Amino acid sequence: MSNNGVFMSPKIMIILGSASDIKIAQKAIDILETLEISYSLKVASAHRTHEKVKKLVVEATTKGVEVFIGIAGLAAHLPGSIAAYTHKPVIGVPVDVKVGGLDALFASVQMPFPAPVATVGIDRGDNGAILAGQIIGVNNPNVKKKVSELRKSYEKKIKNDEEKLITEINGKLFQKEFLNEYNEISEEELDKEEPHTDKIFKESESIKSVENTPMVSVVPGSYSDVEEAKKVVLTLERLGISYDISVISPVRYPDKFKKYMDQMKDVKLFIAVTGLSSHVTGSIVALSEKLVIGVPCSVELNGLDSLLSIVNMPPGVPVGTVGIGNGRNAGVLAGEILGISDKNIEKELKQMKYKTADI
Repeated sequence: MSNNGVFMSPKIMIILGSASDIKIAQKAIDILETLEISYSLKVASAHRTHEKVKKLVVEATTKGVEVFIGIAGLAAHLPGSIAAYTHKPVIGVPVDVKVGGLDALFASVQMPFPAPVATVGIDRGDNGAILAGQIIGVNNPNVKKKVSELRKSYEKKIKNDEEKLITEINGKLFQKEFLNEYNEISEEELDKEEPHTDKIFKESESIKSVENTPMVSVVPGSYSDVEEAKKVVLTLERLGISYDISVISPVRYPDKFKKYMDQMKDVKLFIAVTGLSSHVTGSIVALSEKLVIGVPCSVELNGLDSLLSIVNMPPGVPVGTVGIGNGRNAGVLAGEILGISDKNIEKELKQMKYKTADI
C-alpha cells in the first residue's frame, strides 16, 4: 500500500506448489525484504488447482507483476504452468523432496520452446529472489544498487570467514601472513598480448555482431558450442534485440576473458552457452553483477555435467538456467526480461509466445 492508502501491485509474485515449501520461500522473502522489492505470495498446485494457477498468473500479468517465482518439489510442473500463461520472466526454484530434488530440477528446467523457466539451484530460494532482483534492476537503478550491495555482503562474509578460520589454525608450519595482500594483473600487462577472442557470424545477413553497445552478450565457451549459440542469436534477431557474440574460454584465456568482460560492462545481460564443466557461466558471474542466463550443451554425459555445474550456484550468485540444448529458450527469456520496459520487444515476444508456440 502506498502512502496515500492506494494498493500498489507487487513487482514479484511467489507461488508455492505446497505450503510445505514455505521454508524455501522464506529464503526468497528475506532477500526481497533486503532488496526492498514488493512481492505477493500464493499457494497453488499445477496439478490440483490448475485453474487457480491460470487465473493468478493471467490477472497478475495484467496488473503489473514483472517477475514470477515458482517454488515446487517432486514433479515440479508449477513453474512451467506459470510460464504457459505469461510473457513475463518466470524463475523456477526446485525443492528437494525426493531423489535429492533432481526430479523437480528436471521438471523445471527442461521446458519446451517458447516457454522458458529460469531455473536456479535446488532449494535456492535466496538465489531465485536475487535473480528476480537482477531482472527488476535492469530498469530500476535503486534495485540494481541494492543487488550490488547484497553481492558485496557475500564477499565480505567470505573475507570474515577466512580471517576467523586462519586464527583457529595452530599448525607449526602454517604461514599465516603469506599473500595477505596481492595485486591483480594490470590492463597494461594484458595489452601486451594479442587478444584470444574470435568474432563470429560477421559476414552473415541474418546473424551479425553489433559494434556499438549491445543489449546482450552471447558467450559460447568453445567452437563446439557455436551451433547452439546460433539458436540463441536467431531468436534475439526475431525479437529485435541487439547483441555481441564472441567465442572465448575463461579456462584457456582467463586474462583475455576478463578484458572482454570489461568491454561488455554496459550490456543488459549475458547469455553463456557452454558444455562440460561450464566454467563460462561461473566466470561471468564472478566478474559481473549483471544477470546471467546459462545454456547447458550436451558434450559428454548427455549434458548433465554442464546442467548441474551451471544451475547449482552458491548463494548470492545465481544463473538463470534453461534446458540442455535449448538456446532458443534463452533468447525468449532475454526477450521476457528486456520486454518489461521495451514495448517493441514485448510486441515481438507476444507474437512468438502466443502465435507460434507450435514451432
